[in-house]
Amino acid sequence: MDQNFSIVSLVLGASNVVQVVLALLLAVSLASWTVIFRKYFGIKAARVKTDEFEQEFWSGTSLTELYQAALANARHGSPLQRIFASGMREFLKLRERRMEASDLVDGARRAMRAALQREMDVIESNLSFLASVASVSPYVGLFGTVWGIMHAFVGLSNLQQVTLATVAPGIAEALVATAIGLFAAIPAVIAYNFFARDIDRLAIRFDAFMEEFSNILHRQVAPHAAAARGHDTGVH
Repeated sequence: MDQNFSIVSLVLGASNVVQVVLALLLAVSLASWTVIFRKYFGIKAARVKTDEFEQEFWSGTSLTELYQAALANARHGSPLQRIFASGMREFLKLRERRMEASDLVDGARRAMRAALQREMDVIESNLSFLASVASVSPYVGLFGTVWGIMHAFVGLSNLQQVTLATVAPGIAEALVATAIGLFAAIPAVIAYNFFARDIDRLAIRFDAFMEEFSNILHRQVAPHAAAARGHDTGVH
């Protein structure tokens, strides 16, 4: 019973297939943690920048100043700022063509909706990778365990007497694969659920802002449209 059951010795003593599975799971786990940290700081930055833009937007700054600032800070601004810029840009283009008030607001809303989709694609990037790691890693680890146990029992077939001391090392080596699979899957599951909740909250905030901004645009163009109709009908 002098067997060394440390993790390192178990991994080094495992069969080639199990070692390949363990190496794959460790690589996936490392990639998963990289995505987790990047996603955490990325979503946090998006949330902070969104707070800053909303505070500036509702502080009374004119739409023209906000639009110019959004254009100057397009690359490093918040997702909400870029959504606003897309809607404002389309609104100004349509207003130059003297479109109807409803067409102006609808065009700005469609532009913001397209910008929202682009921003959400960026925010949700690599989220599916975490979902895949969470769902697949335990099965990969289980495959390594089954293969390791099968390899261990094949090796025991040549022994005259099988005791716990001869069985335990092979089974322990195989079970390491399951442990590593869970080590890769559990953080991915937790992170995926955490990020999905935060992303949903951001999407709700973006949707709410788009509706509020559309209402602001509608209030701006409605008096001009009414004045234009009154001028056309001779009402002063």
